[in-house]
Amino acid sequence: MSTTNIFTPFSEEELIPKEEKLEVIKKGKQFSIGIPKETCLNERRTCITPDAVQVLVEHGHEIIIESGAGQGSFFTDLQYSESGARITQDAKEAFSQDLVLKVNPPTEEEIDYFKPNTYLVSALQINLRDKEYFLKLAEKKINAIAFEFIVDEYKQLALVRLVGEIAGTVSILYASELLALSNGLMLGGITGVRPTEVLILGAGIVGEFATKAAIGLGASVKVFDNSLSKLRRLHTLVDSRVPTSIIDPKELSKSLRRADVVIGALPRLNMQPIVTEEMVMKMKKGSVIIDIVIDNGKAIETSELTTMDDPYIIKHGVIHCGLPNLTSKMPRTTTKAISNFFLSYILNYDIEGGFENMLIRKNEMKQSLYMYKGRHTKKVICDRFGLTYHDINLLIF
Repeated sequence: MSTTNIFTPFSEEELIPKEEKLEVIKKGKQFSIGIPKETCLNERRTCITPDAVQVLVEHGHEIIIESGAGQGSFFTDLQYSESGARITQDAKEAFSQDLVLKVNPPTEEEIDYFKPNTYLVSALQINLRDKEYFLKLAEKKINAIAFEFIVDEYKQLALVRLVGEIAGTVSILYASELLALSNGLMLGGITGVRPTEVLILGAGIVGEFATKAAIGLGASVKVFDNSLSKLRRLHTLVDSRVPTSIIDPKELSKSLRRADVVIGALPRLNMQPIVTEEMVMKMKKGSVIIDIVIDNGKAIETSELTTMDDPYIIKHGVIHCGLPNLTSKMPRTTTKAISNFFLSYILNYDIEGGFENMLIRKNEMKQSLYMYKGRHTKKVICDRFGLTYHDINLLIF
């Protein structure tokens, strides 16, 4: 029996059927998210709005919100419930979820409510913490992410920037209120009346928005920073209308004597304050100091931590405000801004396959952690509190 030769450009091996490879998108498991009620510093902000809850529930997440969590931001339990969240009266239940979203760090009592391996996302406010806080979190084998360390794909501190924009603007609005209270001056410029003088320490995001707000009100503004590139950037943003200076004690002292308002927006973590008590003593009576960075290393030596109930103290005839949660004075706007961030943040991790997958694949995710399964992974914290440092890249690879 003869076989017919058929011409083909393919080899016999190439003609053998092969299995088809389909792309498999590995999805992370949907997780439960706990939103506890804030209990310290008279906190009025929360991390998520009812609108964001609705989107997350539609994506399969379970949201457990402690009753009254949104009250300070004027969001009711009913609004959250109608958006698909489950309202609980028990704080322990809100803290025992896979992911816990908070504005302020948990108290020692609240840390007891966590279950092991929980992901905690909150502010850290390192200046207000002690060694015991980190040791207690470590006992619970927590994965802790700090607002201050969250980095986006452009290597920017995304949440710090967002809250900083609000803080800069609020600092000027609140300074205006305090100035009227202390000596009856209006912050700004009126025809025939000398404009008030505002001195801003720091040309970062907070300094930038404080500068814009002060200029908008008609004040005379001067900005100090040790970074020429930041000062140059600010100059460009405000059309060179603002005199700037490197922090030179003589020049700074001269400007402080003339200032009606001083905004401290330059973090001094593990460093000496820029404005000394001696400089404050020479300031005008009734002038106002707002130290925004008090929770991250104060910029003014005489600053002290204050609360919403008692927002300022008077030293050497100068009003000092040291609110670590200044943006809580505008809770609804701040809550909306933070919620917008976290909505995209969580949905992004859904697409990429969950937190664990993101930790392996994305370096910026690793950088946002200060604790991984109870191990301390931020050198700046370990150095400050004498903790054992673990390189995150050796724990996750």
